[in-house]
Formats: sequence, C-alpha cells, structure tokens
Amino acid sequence: MVKMATKTKLGLVFFPAFDWAIAPDHPEREERLLYTRDQIREEGLLDLPGIVEFRPQIATRQDIERVHICVPSVEKVCTESHLIAAGGTITAGELVVSGQTERAFALLRPPGHHALRIVHGSRGFCTINIEAVMVEYLRKLHNGRLRVAIVDTDAHHADGTQDIYYNDPDVLHISIHQDGRTLYPGTGAVDELGGPGAYGLTLNVPLPPGSGDAEVLYAVEHLVLPVLRDFQPDLIINAAGQDNHFTDPITNMKVTAQGYARLTELLAPDLVVLEGGYSIEGALPYVNVGIILALAGLDYTGVREPELPPGVQKDGRVHEAVVRNVAFLQEVWARRQEIDPAAVFGGGNYYRRKRHLYYDTDDIHEVQVEAIKMCAACSGYRELHSFAEDRRRKQARIAAVLLPWHACPACRQQAEEAFARLAAEPDWDDVYYQNPADPQRPLVSKAGRGES
Repeated sequence: MVKMATKTKLGLVFFPAFDWAIAPDHPEREERLLYTRDQIREEGLLDLPGIVEFRPQIATRQDIERVHICVPSVEKVCTESHLIAAGGTITAGELVVSGQTERAFALLRPPGHHALRIVHGSRGFCTINIEAVMVEYLRKLHNGRLRVAIVDTDAHHADGTQDIYYNDPDVLHISIHQDGRTLYPGTGAVDELGGPGAYGLTLNVPLPPGSGDAEVLYAVEHLVLPVLRDFQPDLIINAAGQDNHFTDPITNMKVTAQGYARLTELLAPDLVVLEGGYSIEGALPYVNVGIILALAGLDYTGVREPELPPGVQKDGRVHEAVVRNVAFLQEVWARRQEIDPAAVFGGGNYYRRKRHLYYDTDDIHEVQVEAIKMCAACSGYRELHSFAEDRRRKQARIAAVLLPWHACPACRQQAEEAFARLAAEPDWDDVYYQNPADPQRPLVSKAGRGES
C-alpha cells in the first residue's frame, strides 16, 4: 500500500482476549479479531503516521459500578478479559476527550451491548456493557455534564444499552437492527421510546430480514443525522456490530463492507466500539478495514469482500417497512417535547413496568419489576426488584435503588428512604444503592445477607 496522509488522527485499541471464550468452537472467540489484525497489517494501515495503536487499560470495580449492579458482586461476575474490554473502551474515550487523537476505534472483545443495568450473568455473549462503562467514566470527568449519542448498528437490538439509558435525558440512544420478531433478543420495536424522564431519546429502527446497505443508509440519512443535528451531542459513539453482514452465520441481513464504510463516513463518530460480528474470515477483516479508512478520512472504495455476490450492492430500493418506521420516528422526534407524560406513562407518582428477561448465554430467567419516580425537577430515581433463577434452580432476590446524575434534593431524600426501607425488609438477599455523583459514599452501597 502507498503511504497516504490521513485527514484525521485515529487511535486503535486492540484486545482479542486470547484466554477467554464461551466455548472453543463458539462464534464469539478470539479468531474474531485475529483475522482482522492480520488484514490491518497486510494493508499497512499501522504504518500510516495518522493511525496509532494504543494498549487497553484495565477497568476498575468502580468503573463497572458506575453502570451496573453486579449480583452478587463485580468480582463474581467479571473475568479479567471483561475488565480489559471495558478498560479498552475507556482508553479509546480518553484518547478523544483529551485531544490525543481526533477519533478512536476500540477493536476488542467480549462485546457488551446486551448487558443490562442489573447483571446476574451473561446474555447475548455480553456481561458488561462496555460502551456504558466508557460513557459513565467520561461523565465522571465532566461532573455528569456530557451529552452523548450512542448509535448502535449491530444486527441485534441493543437492549442492554437501552435499559441503562432508558430514562436518561443526556444520552440519546438509537439502535438500527434486524426486526426483533425474527432475531434475539426479541425487542427493539418502534414504540420503545424511553421513560418519563427521557421520552423520545430512545429510538429503534427495526429492519426486515434481508435488509442491506440501502435500508441501513436510508435510516442514517433520513433519521439519525437530522436527530443528531437537533440533539447536538458532545460525543457520538457508534456501537459497530458487524453481524448484519451478508456472510454472518447467525443473522439474516445483507450489509456489505462498502455499506459499513459509507455509514461510518456519514455518521462521522468520535468513537467506534466493536460489538458483534461472527463471519470471522468473510466479513470482519474487510469491514474493519473499511471502517478504519473511513474514520481516517481515506478512500475506502477499493475495499471488497472476495465472496461478494453479484448484485448485492446494486438494489437501491428501500423496503417500505423501513420508510414507514423512519417516518413514524421522525414524527416522534419532532413532537417529543409536546407529549404530556401522564398521557404516555399514566398518572400518579411512579411509572411501573414488569419485564421477563432471559440470559441465553447462562440460562438464567429473571423477572424484574421497576418503578421510576415521575419528577418535574429531574429524571427521577428508579427502584428495581429482581428475581432470578439459574439452570441449577439457584435463586437470587435482590432490590436496587438507582439515583441519576444531578438528582433533585427531593428525589435524593426519597431514594435514601427507599434504600433504608428495602434494607429492613426480610425478602431480599441483597439490597443495592447506586449513586454516581456523591463522592462521600461508595458508588454502590450494599445491604443484605447474600453472597459477597
């Protein structure tokens, strides 16, 4: 490759997790990144002066606890590989916010976007939400004053990221994914729009099976880019799952490396974090090269998969369901501030919901009951009751109180009272209190009788 001058300085953070895999022949294994690494070297990308590789750091317990309630503890849930994957995203974030690089790409595993606020185990190959760990670390540096947009383009709905930021007014979360009626985790419909404190800041674009470049790029150009211009985030993050590639073995999509590169060029993210993608030889090396070239401002039009089927890129028609969903979400976004919360979430002081959650990786069934305080002064605290049972019929019954950044005095007091009330009840193995903004107490306080 002829050496070229990059238009933007790009940092790469690489971590293949050599010693971690769900199983030796599982799709989520170290070879996912080793072929990519070989392709990057073969193309000479690391020889370009504007592309620099950085080593990942290791996330701390505190980094994880800004995001998650790990049951029974971070140490029991996380391996060192999870901490390095999360730490690698932090490294990428630090590169950009410090100005050391203009953009960064975290090429690491295990992935994270299916990890919910409460973590009993692994689901969708994910244990720790690596994007959220980075976001909360950077928010800490800015005392919570950071507006972030996360655009998730993995073929699977980013249900974990949605859960974490469902009621957060400073985080816009957009997920473009294969329709949940046809693929795990079964969520991500257009009417999932956020909680009472952040209505309209969760946007889901389900794509019919068989969708390709035309559908994804239509959603980006007609919905994502206008919404980003309105929201004006300080930071744009692309959770760049690559399992909607036409060769992926576990999905039903037809996106190409050229489509990914064009998406990256249009979105112009500050940070890209690898999520899924299980076509180890046929997709990831080419897609990641295309993303790197687009992030660096270089010509990506020569990137081609060797198995590219004739005509896969030439059908420019957009599925009518995608056009319809985008039009619906455009209307939601335009009218989001006119909506009366009581009309959507009902009257009373709390919005309540009950969910049945399945950890497919670890075979854990969870029932979760949530109450979100309806507050005009802040986004309101959340109280969660979680009942989980694993394959050995071992049960965990925990409660948690989650305080948002910049909680108002009334919500802060009521959250403290809720924690004290729950801690006094005999029903729970453990009770947790999560508070990201108070330097006088631990990020997560714990009361109860469960395993530590």
